[in-house]
Amino acid sequence: MKSAIVLLLALAGVAHAAPSFEQVRAAYRPSDAQLLDRHGEAIQSLRIDMTVRRLPWVALNDISPALPAAVLQAEDRRFYQHDGVDWSAAAQAAWDNLFRTRPRGASTITMQLAALLDPALQPGATGRSLGQKWDQVKAARELDAHWTKQQIMEAYLNMVSYRGELQGVSAAARGMFGKAPSGLDMSESVILASLLRGPSAGQKVVAQRACALAHELHLPSTCSEIQLRIIVAMSRPQLAAYLPPAPQVAQQLLTRSGQALRSTLDAGLQRHAQSVLRQQLAALSGRNVNDGAVIVLDNASGEILAYVGNAGGGEVDGVAALRQAGSTLKPFLYELALERKQITAASLMDDTAIDISTPSGMYIPQNYDKNFKGYVSARTSLASSLNVPAVRTLVMTGMERFHERLHEVGLSSLTQPAEYYGYSLALGSAEVSLLELSNAYRALANGGMYDAPTLVPRAASTPRRVMDAKASFIISDILADRAARSITFGLKNELATTFWSAVKTGTSKDMRDNWCVGYSDRYTVGVWVGNFDGQSMWDVSGVSGAAPVWRDVMDYLHRGQISRAPKPPAGVVRQQIVYEPALEQARSEWFIAGTQSPVIALLQDQHRVPKILYPGESSIIALDPDIPDAIQRVFFQAQAGQGLRWQLDGEPLGQANADYAWRPTPGPHQLALIDVNANAVARASFQVRGAGAQ
Repeated sequence: MKSAIVLLLALAGVAHAAPSFEQVRAAYRPSDAQLLDRHGEAIQSLRIDMTVRRLPWVALNDISPALPAAVLQAEDRRFYQHDGVDWSAAAQAAWDNLFRTRPRGASTITMQLAALLDPALQPGATGRSLGQKWDQVKAARELDAHWTKQQIMEAYLNMVSYRGELQGVSAAARGMFGKAPSGLDMSESVILASLLRGPSAGQKVVAQRACALAHELHLPSTCSEIQLRIIVAMSRPQLAAYLPPAPQVAQQLLTRSGQALRSTLDAGLQRHAQSVLRQQLAALSGRNVNDGAVIVLDNASGEILAYVGNAGGGEVDGVAALRQAGSTLKPFLYELALERKQITAASLMDDTAIDISTPSGMYIPQNYDKNFKGYVSARTSLASSLNVPAVRTLVMTGMERFHERLHEVGLSSLTQPAEYYGYSLALGSAEVSLLELSNAYRALANGGMYDAPTLVPRAASTPRRVMDAKASFIISDILADRAARSITFGLKNELATTFWSAVKTGTSKDMRDNWCVGYSDRYTVGVWVGNFDGQSMWDVSGVSGAAPVWRDVMDYLHRGQISRAPKPPAGVVRQQIVYEPALEQARSEWFIAGTQSPVIALLQDQHRVPKILYPGESSIIALDPDIPDAIQRVFFQAQAGQGLRWQLDGEPLGQANADYAWRPTPGPHQLALIDVNANAVARASFQVRGAGAQ
């Protein structure tokens, strides 16, 4: 029998076509896909193939020499002498198998590699057939004839299974020992080599093999030491992560195993933003703040330079999640009022108690600090984030128009009609994502020009105008004015960078969400902190919560470059102004040409110009389908309405010295304030849409 088997193996026939080493390496696919940053650096891996775990191919020179030495001792001691088949070992195995109850194999490393390359050579439930063995011999000899021994060893170590789903030396080294293949020591190599004959063997069997192999190689490690290392290595729960996490971006972009996709992210910035966020959350842990997110945008290209969905690399994506915007929507409201020339940055705003009648009751806004400031300029109102002036501004612009503007700047999450949010829309009652909100601020940074952000490199896009350039410039100037924000935030805070920047904070109802979004001349940075489960934070404001992260990221971005204030666009003029009485200090103020005035005087009601405050010109009022027609009301509001009456579509109504409740009817309407002689002193056109109308 022995001579027959030897003769059979010796008569291996004509050459079996074998793939080249280059073909095998090119066809190799890791189970993971890799996310690359803008410079080609790997920053995140994502498991795609769930059947095995393979990491990128490792060159033999990048594998510790200890592993090939251990593998040769365990599997193929005559590897460098035979031609792919160890005839002597095959003959001895055949002879031994006649007299032993436990069969012994004689497959060389080359023969094992041949079986790894050709599924037809894989053994069945009862082992390989005689025909499979014949083909395996031919394939091994063909490999040995066309490949170098180093290529055979490299391919084998990258393709063989070591333990469970761990296939290839990189996955095995990282999965069992948490290190790169180049860092394997001799004891670890002995353990891996001992797994090759039985990757699913128990710890006891593996320990017996490893101890025997260590003895053969004359290692200094004792068997007890090796056994302990086996217990630790085989108890690791999963493949250890070895790249800084950007899991939300990887989930969005990576789709196939082996993929290596270049993104717009910057690896250094990504790591820094994540680190800063983690540090801030640790500092706020005593105030019930557990989660956060950071986004960084390039103003010119819209490329996303950092995308930290959360601080811990988990599944929740805080960049895309919807949260109440708080005061971060106010800049777009004031921009709209400036654009429509309803106010200027110098206009005096009434920050006193106000109650507004709504179909659901009285709406009574308050400031963050529960105090009122009296008359303050629009500049101060926005920079210091006063709530009552913002609500009064929304009354002027109209809810519907402001709602449309928010859609125009990319806040797609506002799917309900304006009336659903009510006047609290001015204070950020709507839910938005950090990404869309930050990109809307980027539109302000770009003078009112909008285009979508991107995570992958793209050709230059064509932005569209969504806000007036002149009004956007003035808003940016206000958001950069640390003196104007000082009555609420003080002069020294995390918003006061050493370079030009415009920034706004926001805190949602019950302190569930905390925002800080702002921009320099080159970058827009948005930060959210809070709790993913919606719990309230404890005494955390925008300045103490999100702002420190925003400031640190901005400082990092500008560590080697300065940020300059934008140049005023055509149609913007600077005017020296004084207030009478001196409610604010004299200063130089920006105006849209034609709206400037050197003196800003506070007029008492009897001297103020009569004006229709609500509904504003061109307002669109949508009836609420959930409120019965009989009780729906629209409340007309006027400034300086004493002695005047309301007139609607030519028909006189009640006195204008108080809000007038009108039962709305669908269609266009003309509203006027008329004096005792029935002369119109103010007019406003508006439209009422029926319930369910678009």
